Amino acid sequence: MRQAGRFLPEYRALRAQHGFLELCKTPALAAEVTLLPIRRFPVDAAILFADILLVLEPMGVGLEFAKGDGPVIHHPVRTREDVGRLTRAPVQMTLAFVLETIRLARAELGARAPLIGFAGAPFTLASYLVEGRGSRNYVHTKTLMYGDPRAWHALMERLAETTVDYVQAQIAAGVQAVQLFDSWVGCLGPDDYREYVLPHMRAALAAIATAGVPVIHFGTGTSALLELMRDAGGDVIGLDWRVDLAEAWGRLGPGVGVQGNLDPVALFAPPEEIRRHAARILGRAGGRPGHIFNLGHGVLPETPVEHVAALVDAVHELSAR
Repeated sequence: MRQAGRFLPEYRALRAQHGFLELCKTPALAAEVTLLPIRRFPVDAAILFADILLVLEPMGVGLEFAKGDGPVIHHPVRTREDVGRLTRAPVQMTLAFVLETIRLARAELGARAPLIGFAGAPFTLASYLVEGRGSRNYVHTKTLMYGDPRAWHALMERLAETTVDYVQAQIAAGVQAVQLFDSWVGCLGPDDYREYVLPHMRAALAAIATAGVPVIHFGTGTSALLELMRDAGGDVIGLDWRVDLAEAWGRLGPGVGVQGNLDPVALFAPPEEIRRHAARILGRAGGRPGHIFNLGHGVLPETPVEHVAALVDAVHELSAR
């Protein structure tokens, strides 16, 4: 997850010359960033370089990636009227640059490694739209959710439809698996997830499943929501580092795979400690089919490159035993 991120010097060199949105919107550059980790490490798949918020910009909300502040929505969506003003346009037109990035990356990857595409899940996209930026307590999001459920469900339905269209377009362009990131859904309790999120995730994931590629359903801080996420859908449920992998997989049951779940900060430890953490996670997976070894969230910017290499080597070596 976020393999290139900001920790690779090759990526930082590109960012010194190009803005983030410029990188995303220039297929040759975005394909190059997609391929950087594959060239650097013997990882088992490439991950598309893009951003989950790209689908929001065509809606007329004013997306900016502000230095030091992360993504900013200049026109937050906080009322029923705001939801009604969101513009509509086919993703094949508004996000054609992402689809071209996929085609370029696939052409270079060939049979060497599969390409994973991704999109934001409706709740996380909605929270960005409503909050306007990152949040600790999601006050605006929950105020809309509780105060005007009709407007909330209209927003979620719209975002679910957009997510499905976007993911299906990525699959048609050539990605061989997809991941839906619900990075912020862990702010909800089970009752709220069941009422305000589950119907929309279930509809979106069911529609995506018809394309016939594996779907990874990922969230952070979701230990209380795992069974509900399984019920929503997905071939694989992503786990962050806050849950025991074996216990979580037991709760999910044998019908799904799991992805995870090394703490990204563990990559700052010495290589022998990284190897010990990897061995523990693999031990909890127990060699069962359906485990994708991964971090519990994205690679942090300051991560030593050689420690990522040590992790990849350790996982391959330990998995082969």
